[in-house]
Amino acid sequence: MDNLNSSDLKTILHSKRANLYYLEHCRVMQKDGRVLYLTEAKKEKQYYNIPIANTTVILLGSGTSITQAAVRMLAQAGVLVGFCGGGGTPLFMGNEIEWLTPQSEYRPTEYLQGWVSFWFDDAKRLEAAKTLQHSRINFLKKVWEKDRDLRLAGFDIADPGLSSALDVCLSQISTSTKNTYLLATEAQLTKQLYRYAARINKIKDFVREHEANDKANIFLNHGNYLAYGLAATTLWVLGIPHGFAVMHGKTRRGALVFDVADLVKDAVVLPWAFICARENATNQEFRQQCLQSFTDHKALDFMFNQVKSLALQNQKQVNEEDAGGCSL
Repeated sequence: MDNLNSSDLKTILHSKRANLYYLEHCRVMQKDGRVLYLTEAKKEKQYYNIPIANTTVILLGSGTSITQAAVRMLAQAGVLVGFCGGGGTPLFMGNEIEWLTPQSEYRPTEYLQGWVSFWFDDAKRLEAAKTLQHSRINFLKKVWEKDRDLRLAGFDIADPGLSSALDVCLSQISTSTKNTYLLATEAQLTKQLYRYAARINKIKDFVREHEANDKANIFLNHGNYLAYGLAATTLWVLGIPHGFAVMHGKTRRGALVFDVADLVKDAVVLPWAFICARENATNQEFRQQCLQSFTDHKALDFMFNQVKSLALQNQKQVNEEDAGGCSL
């Protein structure tokens, strides 16, 4: 394949793509019109193909390198590339990951226009944050009710304590008058979910610490960064800069990635992190289970739909207000 056009690759919508890769101790390169990663065994080198037209994100962990030619092809296919530390967590930064986004000036503008139409208004930005938080809890209820494996593992959405905690949280979200109240409500629910998951998986004295070495914390870190990859892809495809956060703070770089990732983290990453910790799974086994669950429950589709709906809803309101103010 001598010449490769981006139009030849973008036959699969980003929201429908199946693959998210985490690679370590390998070299990513272009060879014969394909993107490959090379691992070195004791006696031979092994090449593995990356189906870039069906890939959303590639996370490059410890001991990786990538060639300029490979980056060019990944950009043409619209694949986001993220550099991270071992196991999918940051190497030198506590809460952030650096994304290399394909450069294209021809992405849609309607979603960005819709987003900024409300973003500079504190009240409207708070309402947008509430909408995302309601969607987050509704998605959790849907996934935990539908997923047979989670039910067998003890994650019962009908549990009185859990059901009450979710209802209280929904009520508090609706009545929150400040962003700080919303953040406190989110943090409180997450702590309750941690306690619930630790209890049913018989993990004693669990404390959420990003730097801890126990498997539950490691898996939570790892799975969260997979969710960040999906969120970053969603925002890049829709053309919304990561700095236009609605909840995690206007001054925090890339905070909108965290806002969008929150839509699926509690529903998918949290339960499987505790289940896999109980089963003493490997990092690869947890990663495969997490990615499979993202696919089964159409997490990327859900992210796209929620962000698009929020942007277009507010853009529609602006257009209606503009039309109402015009005189013929």
